[in-house]
Amino acid sequence: MGVAVSIQQVEKRFGALRALDGVSLEIAEGEFFGLLGPNGAGKTTLISCLAGLARPDTGKLTVLGRDVVVDYRDARRLLGVVPQELVFDPFFTVRETLRIQSGYFGIRNNDAWIDEILANLDLADKADTNMRRLSGGMKRRVLVAQALVHRPPVIVLDEPTAGVDVELRQGLWQFIRRLNGEGHTIILTTHYLEEAETLCGRIAMLQRGKVVALDSTQNLLHEFSRHTLSLRLVGGAALPPALAALSSGQVEGAWQLRLPDFSAVEQVLATLREAGIAIDDMRLSPPDLEEAFVRVMQRGRAQQ
Repeated sequence: MGVAVSIQQVEKRFGALRALDGVSLEIAEGEFFGLLGPNGAGKTTLISCLAGLARPDTGKLTVLGRDVVVDYRDARRLLGVVPQELVFDPFFTVRETLRIQSGYFGIRNNDAWIDEILANLDLADKADTNMRRLSGGMKRRVLVAQALVHRPPVIVLDEPTAGVDVELRQGLWQFIRRLNGEGHTIILTTHYLEEAETLCGRIAMLQRGKVVALDSTQNLLHEFSRHTLSLRLVGGAALPPALAALSSGQVEGAWQLRLPDFSAVEQVLATLREAGIAIDDMRLSPPDLEEAFVRVMQRGRAQQ
């Protein structure tokens, strides 16, 4: 499997602000890759450099082997970017917008693919509607359509579902999964961490312009998150001292225990039985990316 995107020691400053500080990572062809971080971490700056909208001060970025600075035209043809901002031309309909976007890449007679995109993004009934008459969610769908209109092998989605209703979000991910299954490389930034956890095979986390974690989603969950056992005890009983080390406190009267794995559940139950404490309610939650994200960010701040 080849390398779809290579980012090597990329730095970018805006005055005194170091937006990117030696970022290096590689994304393989066909990957569904997550790029996560808090606001101001450098995600959008990195995407702008990859798309040729900003030039890095140092370092090198390539898309399928094409340098985004030296071979800008070829690199840009291989990339489709859904921007975070709602940018559109108010003078054209949805279909006209997509035809014009096709023309930017020298593509004619693209209506069959445009129709397929419109259908998959639930925009078919808006094809002849002027862009300025669309809702915010509809405009975001058009941005996704614009990024796909030239069939790029690498697709970058920068917060694609921000402000989008649940039904469209599900339809969009079904379509994107299909494209990924057909071999397209997908790079996703999102603040909906459950999306990243479900969709992304690998994740890079940025903080203050640096990569502070880069691994498979499962490895990040294993290292930085735990199973959580929520216990509501009869009569509001206190935890036995033997379980105190596992507790992170109470939430709405229920004790929260962080467990290393499933096998620890039986030990917890045995300890409660020995102490003569009955359980009123019990819930087990699997490791989640939100907890892993918070712990990675905390570790990053401690190291800086």
